[in-house]
Amino acid sequence: MIELLRKRRSIRSYTAETIAPATVELLIEALLRAPSSRNINPWEFIVVDDRELLSKLSRAKEHGSAFLEGAQLGIVVCADSTTSDVWVEDCSIASILVQMTALSLGLGSCWIQIRQRRHDAKCSAEEYIQKLLGLPEHVKVQSMISIGHPDEVRMPLRSDELEYFKVKHNHFDQPWYPGDKS
Repeated sequence: MIELLRKRRSIRSYTAETIAPATVELLIEALLRAPSSRNINPWEFIVVDDRELLSKLSRAKEHGSAFLEGAQLGIVVCADSTTSDVWVEDCSIASILVQMTALSLGLGSCWIQIRQRRHDAKCSAEEYIQKLLGLPEHVKVQSMISIGHPDEVRMPLRSDELEYFKVKHNHFDQPWYPGDKS
């Protein structure tokens, strides 16, 4: 798993190569195996491979979703917000697990934040997607994940580029350092 984490990068450019149905089934299995608080599983997933619908979804927010149009697959990650007070966290876990699974299968992916983002001055990105996909009001949209065969190469971060200064040791005022044995 650590090797996958070391390789993981956001991929926003995809080839036209389709994703095999068996691979899509593995991605769906990963979503459905995601842990959730109290095993409530409030999440719902809409798997999108329709080119016209991917194009419309790529315009869900003002910035940072256009590349979905070039993906072979989009997954809308949403949840019944009436069943769990931590649906956001549960959806986030499912989102990253499907991204890691995609990477393990040789695919690229990128998280597209939807919750608390704008479509335009009059409408949120969530409202736009709810209307586009016919979601009831209580089904909230956390994110979309674009998935496809990568058409770009992004080098992994080197270990010395990691923000170790954000890690503390025992107390907030005590930094942790790589190789720290204290």
